[in-house]
Amino acid sequence: MGGRAMTRTTAHRLLAVAAVLMVSAAFSCKTATVTSIGSDLGVITERQKASVDRTSEAFRKSFEDLNEEEEYRLGRAVAADLIFRYGLRRDPGLAAYLNRVGAAVAAVSSRPEVFGGYHFAVLDSPEINAFAAPGGFVFVTHGLLELVPDEEALAAVLAHEVAHVAGRHGLAAINKNRLLEAFGILGQEAGRTFDREELDTLTDLYEGAVGDIVKALVESGYSRDQEREADRRAVEFAAAVGYGPGALVAFLDRLEKAGESRSSGMFATHPPAADRRTAVDPVVASLQGSGTDPAPRKARFDRAMAGL
Repeated sequence: MGGRAMTRTTAHRLLAVAAVLMVSAAFSCKTATVTSIGSDLGVITERQKASVDRTSEAFRKSFEDLNEEEEYRLGRAVAADLIFRYGLRRDPGLAAYLNRVGAAVAAVSSRPEVFGGYHFAVLDSPEINAFAAPGGFVFVTHGLLELVPDEEALAAVLAHEVAHVAGRHGLAAINKNRLLEAFGILGQEAGRTFDREELDTLTDLYEGAVGDIVKALVESGYSRDQEREADRRAVEFAAAVGYGPGALVAFLDRLEKAGESRSSGMFATHPPAADRRTAVDPVVASLQGSGTDPAPRKARFDRAMAGL
């Protein structure tokens, strides 16, 4: 992508500034461009400030109270960070197939609708990993896709990430103090424009919130309870579409074998595959006998993965 010419720090800064300006404008339909961000960097107009005043009540006390649109904007910034880190794999056919399978499991999930809709994409990395940014942005690496044996397992992997979105697990990674400070500034500045120092503070706080989520996705991972919940939900969501309930277990078996010589990616951020399999076995057993014939799905899976 063209942004690779700039430093990561600069790119992150522009993303954060863009996010703050959009937040301050109450998420106007007119999305800020990099040019407008540069020209408006030191001030928010009276019209924008009026929008802040009208929506300051929306900026409450913790991540649990972020509304759907706020979560979407934050997730979009996280998604941009992940794309900058890994790059996108340019394969329209694969992307369309991934979104078809992902949309199916999302539709039967505990959260079938999000503000901007669910989006599924492939990151151009050999690392075995998958990410779910707030608001419905789901990524898998091409390294992970090479490990997936069939559409059943792919659906289970995507359902696991959808479960993270449905549970708002990414938002739980944000340092609460960042949001409290940002909400305090937005709530106390009624009646006048922000100066550059105030805007810089808000930008830093927003950038920090995005960084908290990215760190959880890339480095520290979600909590063990969140991962167990996502695995359980993944089996349930995939089975609701008609995929075999044992698909996630099949993938975890492959993941365990692949992990014998790896210590990065999913192996660093997720519980051991054997532990995950043991935890999810009761759910799989309770759904035995469900699932439709996978044979018709094999041809389309093979076509979609041919480019890998």
